[in-house]
Amino acid sequence: MLQRLDVMPAALTKLKRPISAYLRENVHYTFSGFNFTATFLNLLLEVGADRIMFSVDHPYASMSQAHSFLDQLPVSASDKEKIAYRNAERLFGL
Repeated sequence: MLQRLDVMPAALTKLKRPISAYLRENVHYTFSGFNFTATFLNLLLEVGADRIMFSVDHPYASMSQAHSFLDQLPVSASDKEKIAYRNAERLFGL
């Protein structure tokens, strides 16, 4: 949907940059409840590994299924570490 948001005229949004730039640089995303490889890859391509964090909607979702999904993600070990915990450490100052 980011590309669709960017078609809004600057006169309407009164923003200096496209909406997608703000969403890519100021928002962190989780994929809890969306443990589908294609959906994850779309998120990864849109915002990058530095903006994605692992999460689980406990008790409504299974931690073991979410962890299995995280383990099988087709990303580098470094990106997997970012998603699993490093991005949260950076965001929350842990």
